[in-house]
Amino acid sequence: YTVNLKVFGGSFQVDRVIAADEQQVVDHVQFQLEQKTKATIALFHDMFVNGDSAIGAGTAFDGLDKALTGSTTELTPAAPIDLDSSADITSNWQTFLDNLRKLRALMDGAPTLYLMNGDMLAVFQSVMDRAGINLASKENYGNEVFQWGPSLVMALGDKPGTSDPIIPTTAGITSIYAVRLALDGVHGVSPDGSKIVNSYLPDMRAPGAVKTGEVEMVAAMALKATRAAAVLRNIDIA
Repeated sequence: YTVNLKVFGGSFQVDRVIAADEQQVVDHVQFQLEQKTKATIALFHDMFVNGDSAIGAGTAFDGLDKALTGSTTELTPAAPIDLDSSADITSNWQTFLDNLRKLRALMDGAPTLYLMNGDMLAVFQSVMDRAGINLASKENYGNEVFQWGPSLVMALGDKPGTSDPIIPTTAGITSIYAVRLALDGVHGVSPDGSKIVNSYLPDMRAPGAVKTGEVEMVAAMALKATRAAAVLRNIDIA
């Protein structure tokens, strides 16, 4: 099985005077490096779901949405699952759970993750409240995580540099993706299994007032078995 790896990342520039003399406010080199790294990871997450090499041939790999469209693990109810108000959640949470269990049954094993946007996560929690299921638990350091059975439930976040969710809500309709992360299922790919994100600090000893740093990520996503991933569509949350 082969995939085409793509290059993500970019550069940032810092004036050496600001970098040297404004450290009491913020370490500008570290700040820029962290922000560029976050944007690079967010772009990878976006491509993980929405990537389409036919649109971004030089910069995008094929993501879950393209891979699952028309597949045996794409579940699209004929009528939208109506969860767009508290009253509708109360009326239809069982229908939602029935479809979620159907989605799980389409897969070749328990999903590692259920991926959705932030609004869908809020609705998901409300559904579980009505079902009497406690999703929340604590990691070692006290961070709250959500889990349904053996699977983590999480919001994937926003596209880099925007407030647009990676998994969109279009005309009130959104989707939930389920993935089984494993070398025989869904996994990331990097050259020779190397560190995924590489950073290159600006050389402050080199001539020139403006210094350049870089963040680079060479990666792709492999879906080795269709049944290792699934998507539930047509969920009305707005």
